[in-house]
Amino acid sequence: MNFDALIDFLKKRLQLPMPGHVAHNLMKPKLTNGAPIQIKHFKPPRDSAVMILLHQRNRKIHFPLIQRPKYEGVHSGQIALPGGSMEGNDHDLFETALRETEEEIGVMKNRVEIIGNLSSFYVMASNFNVLPVIGCVNYMPNFVPDPREVEEIIHPSIVDLMDIRNRKEKQVTAKGGIKLLSPYFDLLGRTVWGATAMILSELVVILKEFSGQ
Repeated sequence: MNFDALIDFLKKRLQLPMPGHVAHNLMKPKLTNGAPIQIKHFKPPRDSAVMILLHQRNRKIHFPLIQRPKYEGVHSGQIALPGGSMEGNDHDLFETALRETEEEIGVMKNRVEIIGNLSSFYVMASNFNVLPVIGCVNYMPNFVPDPREVEEIIHPSIVDLMDIRNRKEKQVTAKGGIKLLSPYFDLLGRTVWGATAMILSELVVILKEFSGQ
């Protein structure tokens, strides 16, 4: 897969209607009895953004995922895209994604080219509206994990992500001991599920358009 050709394709494709919920639902967890998950929140959702940062490594296109440390929160210990909540000084959610990428994995925001974004969607578990932003860098970054927020950075390739053999399903335990049946991506031996898997599912659908699958 040619890096420059993919970037050119994405710049145009992301301006068109997106797969959205159809793609998200392919990787959406559900209760083990088959029922949809329902959580009531009493505060309005917070706006947030995550970054899919495309870069070349060993002639393949990769993107970083982070492992969150253990903490008192719904995403404790999970594999995620770099990102977080919009803050007061952020002009928009693109700036949120750039700032969080610099803070969490050490890639300078002024070195990242924003390509566009995937569909925004609501993450019920954490009560966030999330905008997935796609960016790219034309060099191999020196990734530096924030020791407070990032336990490890892994670098799956786009080829790994698109490989149907890496799309699986199993029972997972969410916060509070809730048992869920969840589709997931098996990337470099890590389980990528939940909101991150739903975001990446939409990217896969679009990448298949590019590759003609």
